[in-house]
Amino acid sequence: MSQTIMITGANRGIGLEMTRQAAARGDKVIACCRDAMQATDLIATAKQNSDITVLGLDVCAENDMNQIAAGMTRAIDILVCNAGVLNSYGGMLDPKHDHVAIENVLMTNVAGVFFTARAFLPHVKKEKPGKIAVISSIMGSNRQSHSNAPIYRASKAAATNLARSMAVELEPDGIAVGAFHPGWVRTDMGGREASISPEESASGLLARFDALSLATTGVFENYKGDEMPF
Repeated sequence: MSQTIMITGANRGIGLEMTRQAAARGDKVIACCRDAMQATDLIATAKQNSDITVLGLDVCAENDMNQIAAGMTRAIDILVCNAGVLNSYGGMLDPKHDHVAIENVLMTNVAGVFFTARAFLPHVKKEKPGKIAVISSIMGSNRQSHSNAPIYRASKAAATNLARSMAVELEPDGIAVGAFHPGWVRTDMGGREASISPEESASGLLARFDALSLATTGVFENYKGDEMPF
C-alpha cells in the first residue's frame, strides 16, 4: 500500500537513496533539502518519478518550517528526520571545532530533529497515526565512546535521546518513534572506506521504518534490525 514519506536531507547520500527507493516501490515522497535549487541529483531523480516532490526546507529555520507546515495539506505516514552534518573527525584540539561549526552541528542534528518533528506533527496525526524515524548513529552511543568527532558524537547521542523522549510523549497518540543507525555508509560523510553502500543502508532503513510500531516505539536499532547499545 502506498504511503507518504517525508525525508529531510534528501539531496545526497542516504537521504537521496531512500527517496529513490521509496518512490520506486510506489510511495509518495516529500524530499526536503536546505537549498533545492542546488540539489541537482535530487531534482534529476524527481524528474524521473512524479511521486517525488522536492521541497526547500532548512531544519534549523524554525519559523520558516512552521510556515511551510501550516501551508501543507498532505498527511504524512512516515516522517524521516535524516538531515545531518559532521564538521570534523578530529579530537578536542582540532581547530575546526569552533563555535560556528559546533552551533551548526547541534542546530542541524539536534534542534533540527526537534523542530521538524514538532512542525509536522499535525500532519503525522492528520488521518491516522503515522511514525517518526530519527536517523541517529552508533557514534552517539555511550558504550561506544571514542576520541574522534566529539561534537558529532554528542549530537547523535542527543538525537537518540530526543527520539526516546518523543516516543514516550507520542505513544498515547498512537505515533511510534524510533532512532536508527544507518551503518557505516560510503557517502561524503562516511568516506570511501565505509563498509556498506547507500543502496544497502537505504533498503534496510525503509524496512525498519515499515516494521516500526507501537510495540517497538523507542527502539534504537541499525538498518538490519539489530538492537544498538545506548
